[in-house]
Amino acid sequence: MLKGKKILIGITGSIAAYKIPFLVRLLVKEEAEVRILLSQAARDFVTPLTLSTLSGNPVLTDFFKEKTGEWSSHVELGNWADLYLVAPVTANTLGKMANGLADNLLVATYLAAKCPVFFAPAMDLDMYKHPSTCKNIEILKSYGNYMIQPASGELASGLYGEGRMEEPEKMLEIIDAFFSKKKDFKGKKVLVSAGPTYEAIDPVRFIGNHSSGKMGYELAKELTARGAEVTLVSGPVNITLNRNDIQVINVTNAEEMKEACFLLFPLVDIAIMAAAVADYTPKDVATEKIKKKGASLAIVLKPTTDILAELGKRKLDNQILVGFALETENETENAISKLHKKNLDLIVLNSLKDKDAGFGYDTNKITLIDRKGDMLKFDLKSKKEASNDILDKIHLIDSNIVS
Repeated sequence: MLKGKKILIGITGSIAAYKIPFLVRLLVKEEAEVRILLSQAARDFVTPLTLSTLSGNPVLTDFFKEKTGEWSSHVELGNWADLYLVAPVTANTLGKMANGLADNLLVATYLAAKCPVFFAPAMDLDMYKHPSTCKNIEILKSYGNYMIQPASGELASGLYGEGRMEEPEKMLEIIDAFFSKKKDFKGKKVLVSAGPTYEAIDPVRFIGNHSSGKMGYELAKELTARGAEVTLVSGPVNITLNRNDIQVINVTNAEEMKEACFLLFPLVDIAIMAAAVADYTPKDVATEKIKKKGASLAIVLKPTTDILAELGKRKLDNQILVGFALETENETENAISKLHKKNLDLIVLNSLKDKDAGFGYDTNKITLIDRKGDMLKFDLKSKKEASNDILDKIHLIDSNIVS
């Protein structure tokens, strides 16, 4: 799959840079065209001569070559590549990339790149776990960049833990898998809902839930990667999604979520309702902050519109509707009942009893149940991996509708 692919590699000043010549050799062996950018600090760990010999192309470090008077255009480089890999990426360069500090050719090219960007952190355990590093990583991921997760192992400092850059063979597999990814949702319009809803009690307080929105956001990103045209209706979450390939509609309460979903549903082929919408909302909302007056406070609640059930009533034969069921007891029975009662094609079941699954976690443990009663159970996985399990099943259902 890598034959003819244009791979740009940016190398920064980490001891892990010694692994990159091996990666370059593997990429060239797969008939990829490789060009390389070096930060000034990276030259202390790996030489331009070695990399140029292996890649068959000149290695660039500066914007301007004094000997020849030639200008190295970061825009041209960013447009040339099919994929830009920054590896190893130090904590310093992570910060520059996350905050747009283009003081070298490598970062300037990153800011100009039109292609997918992968980054592979490499640093000591304490640096990798520092809040600023974690924040910068999340910022880059929110931009749509892909992180190659560092492995755990012996580090240059002598410590043992996360921060060790992935091996060249594994990075090759990741790059190859990216280009091999099927575009099986190409031409499909998909609605995804995500996050909680906040139901106002007064101008200060609200009734809400612990949904982080992570599952819905991962579904939206993976759908886009697989070719879909995605609209994401999101409740209040702490996730930044700075991408122009996903339309995001931000809502706050159940009524706003309902209006957005009802408007969009007739226009889409698939709707995946991952949001945790409030079942009840205060009957009367105070216009001023409620003052503490006694030992108790009674709030009268009224039911919200069951968005999923209403969409099930409106669903056409050629549309696919997917719901989620977060249960605490009689999980399977309740999920199957919800599936049929709300006219769903697929329901995604998870349980609050499963460790590291459900609200707030980066992992999830799901069971998929379709209208025929077919059930697929999966082990605990990242929400990114779980989203692809869900999408594989949806694609299978869609293929049966088309055929």
